[in-house]
Amino acid sequence: MAGELPFERPLVELRSKIEELQRFGAEKSIDFTDEIARLEERYARLKEEVYSNISASQKMHLARHHQRPTTLDFIHSMFTDFMELHGDRLFGDDLAIVGGVAKLNGIPVTVIGHQRGKDTKDNIARFFGSPHPEGFRKALRLMQQADKFKRPIITFIDTKGAYPGSAAEERGQSEAIARNLREMSGFGVPIICVVIGEGGSGGALAIGVGNRVLMLENAIYSVISPNGAASILWKDASRADEAAEAMKITADDLLGFGIIEEIVTEPKGGAHRDWDEQAGYVKEAVWKHLQELLKLNADQLRMDRYEKFRKVGKFTFV
Repeated sequence: MAGELPFERPLVELRSKIEELQRFGAEKSIDFTDEIARLEERYARLKEEVYSNISASQKMHLARHHQRPTTLDFIHSMFTDFMELHGDRLFGDDLAIVGGVAKLNGIPVTVIGHQRGKDTKDNIARFFGSPHPEGFRKALRLMQQADKFKRPIITFIDTKGAYPGSAAEERGQSEAIARNLREMSGFGVPIICVVIGEGGSGGALAIGVGNRVLMLENAIYSVISPNGAASILWKDASRADEAAEAMKITADDLLGFGIIEEIVTEPKGGAHRDWDEQAGYVKEAVWKHLQELLKLNADQLRMDRYEKFRKVGKFTFV
């Protein structure tokens, strides 16, 4: 199991024992079929037990897994005829946001998402998936183009948050995020947002105002990253696991709150275990919701989006 996490170690150790017994039997010409079958049965039970009781902090680590499929991975698996578009026409091209025009089952769409790097060099170039203002403005430019030409918009969310550096603030980080929130609210085309990994803070919300918001089973979505919350609450970022448990950031939590519409199943062990299978699940869910939204006109789509976010949150009196 490449890239296993600490809670997966019992599975790794048992799998190692099975493989060792298989090798030994092959070398010594000894039949261990019954023993291996019992171990495989035990492995299957343990696998079900481990992955059926994943905590919020464990899901946080799965959402951040370095082998998890990125936006470009989903684009290349789900869409055809993808043409990437670059730049915000104001400052530059932020590689933390990718987007362009593609086809989903033959229907032209605009697809946009956060893009993390595949290695250290790529991550540095892409700011670890944390956009600057020009990234959000690139996304807005592509969404405005989609609205003009009546193309549905599909976004993939996977970021710890907007880039926190002084240069980003100097170029208008908060204004860029706020403008995206306002403009996305008024577009007259279907918007479907999919949280594929970590949806953190305003960096996620800037491309997250959709008619439908979907989340992968082990993704997380929060107003601030667990690390940031731990730093504020306890002055100790190392307590991120503790913060994750308290923040209600999992897909199950958010579905219960009415913030998302659907949880997309992941392969056993996480999305990184089978990219093609995961892309198939996401494509099926996106296509289902897109077919429903294509039946609505522009005014109905705006009202649908308004009502979705208007009902988020409840007031209680004690």
